[in-house]
Amino acid sequence: MNITEISGMGLTQAFTPEGAKPSAAVAENAGKFFKELVGKVNDMQMQSDQAIQQLATGENRSLHETMIAVEKASISFQFMSQIRNKALEAYQEVMRMPV
Repeated sequence: MNITEISGMGLTQAFTPEGAKPSAAVAENAGKFFKELVGKVNDMQMQSDQAIQQLATGENRSLHETMIAVEKASISFQFMSQIRNKALEAYQEVMRMPV
């Protein structure tokens, strides 16, 4: 049985009835997914920092726009942290399985 894609994530996994090891493509796709996620979160953090700087220097930035940028960055970081935690829990659960 082959499962080719997890909907919405673009991760590819191959399972075989014999329990063969997943291909290297799975690790590459997961690595690419996490790299993109970290990059997007970093971009939001940078936008948040820039919004705070613009507010502090008196440039054309309102308080509510700054707070929205800060909250977006905060929520995206929390989301990334939860994805990491769930991935680690899944890995640990797989490692606890008897062979």
